[in-house]
Amino acid sequence: MNKLAQLRVDVARQPLIQVIKPGIVFGNAITVLGGYFLAARGQPDWPILWQVLIGTMAVIASGCVINNIIDRDIDSKMQRTCDRVLVTGELSITNALLYAAALLTVGLLCLAATTSLALYSALFGYVVYVGLYSLYFKRQSVWGTFVGSFSGAIPPVIGYAALTPHINAVYWVLFAMFAIWQMPHAYAIAVFRKKDYSAAAIPVLPVKYSFRTAQWHIAISIALFLIVGSLLTAFKATGYAYLAVHLALSGYWLWIAMKPIKIEQGQEPVAQQIKWAYKVFGLSIVIMMASCFMMAVDFV
Repeated sequence: MNKLAQLRVDVARQPLIQVIKPGIVFGNAITVLGGYFLAARGQPDWPILWQVLIGTMAVIASGCVINNIIDRDIDSKMQRTCDRVLVTGELSITNALLYAAALLTVGLLCLAATTSLALYSALFGYVVYVGLYSLYFKRQSVWGTFVGSFSGAIPPVIGYAALTPHINAVYWVLFAMFAIWQMPHAYAIAVFRKKDYSAAAIPVLPVKYSFRTAQWHIAISIALFLIVGSLLTAFKATGYAYLAVHLALSGYWLWIAMKPIKIEQGQEPVAQQIKWAYKVFGLSIVIMMASCFMMAVDFV
C-alpha cells in the first residue's frame, strides 16, 4: 500500500471521522447538489450553495453519530460493524453526544441562513432518522426501511428548498423519488448482509420473510421510481435528455431486479442471490449519481 492510500486509511479510521459515517455523508452531499442545481436553473448563488452543502452534511453527520450511539449494542453483533469506535470504546458516549450536538448546531445555523423551508426539512429528516427509525422501527418492525426512507429523501429536498422558499410540486416529486430510491438500495444491502442482520435480529425483509419477498419489493419500488422520476419532466423542471437517461437506466435496473434468481437454501443466501444483490446495489448508486447530474445540467 502506498503512502497516500495508507494516509486515507488512517484518516478514515480516526474516531471523529469514522463515527459520522463519511460514506453516507458524502453520498448524500451529491443529492444535495442535484436538488440545488435543479432549483438554480443555471444561475447558482455560490454562497448559498456552500451554506446548504455544509449545513446538510453537518446535520447528517450529527444524525449518524447519534445512530452509532443508539446502535452500539447491535453493532457489536455484526461482523461489518463490530469494530466501530463506540463499540470498541475508542470514543466515549459523552464525547460522541457533544460532537453530535456541535455538528447539529453548525448545520442548523448554516441552513437557517438559506430558507426556512430548507431548515425545517432538515429538522424533519433528523427527527425521523434519530427518533423514529433508529430508536424504534429499525429494531422492531419490518417497516423500518420504509420509515428510514423518509429521512434519506430529505437531502435533495434541502438543496432544492435552499433556493425555493415555498413547497411546490417539484419539491414533493424529489421527496417521493428519492424516498422510493432508498427501498431497493436498502433491500439489496439486506440481501447480501443477511447474515449480519440475522445475528443482530434486525427485522429486514430477507430476514423476516424471504429473499423472494425482498425481490418483489425491490422490483415494485424500482417501477415506482421510474414513474415518479419521470414527473420532473412532466412538471417542466427537467428536459428530455434527463428523461431519456432516467428511463434507460431505471428500465435496465428494473430488468435486472426482475431476473429469475435461485431460491435461498436454509438460512444462508446462495451465491447467485448475493451476486444479484450487489448488482442491484451498484446500479442504485450509478442511477442516483446520474439522476443528480442530469437534474443539474438538463433543467428547463
